[in-house]
Amino acid sequence: MLNNLPLHALIVHMPIALTVLVPLFALLGLWLGRRVMKPHVAWAFPVGMLALLLASGVAADKTGDQQEDKVERVVPEAALERHEEAAELFLLVTGGVLVLAAGGLMNNSLGRTLRVVGTAGTLAVLAAGWNVGHSGGQLVYVHNAGAAYGSGAANSAGSSTETTDPHNP
Repeated sequence: MLNNLPLHALIVHMPIALTVLVPLFALLGLWLGRRVMKPHVAWAFPVGMLALLLASGVAADKTGDQQEDKVERVVPEAALERHEEAAELFLLVTGGVLVLAAGGLMNNSLGRTLRVVGTAGTLAVLAAGWNVGHSGGQLVYVHNAGAAYGSGAANSAGSSTETTDPHNP
């Protein structure tokens, strides 16, 4: 906790931002590799950003695990599980795309192909990240997860009920 804020709430903003930026930088890396510098050199930055995204995602996952016990007293278990499963999928997709994209550092035709595949893969990362962010937002704004850290946390424990969300069955 930092200034009475859960560490998870502070950490998650890094992977959220990187999730949106990585596809843009992958496109920029492809463009720079065709116009300005050697393709495998230009591709190093998107690969580094994917590695940073994976590392920050793991940090967000770990801080979420540490704070799970406190939050699960306030939010429905099903909503928390949806968020956890979305986070796990996000880490798997990001790790897979990172491996493929790293192959784009090769200076040959396979590297060229993997740069294009890696760029397309960043859209899958974006979709998976969107899902994690959406389910996390539901925890906070629909299920009032922040109440676990407020002054009335003891009074609200167990008072949360499952709500129907037309976007998430």
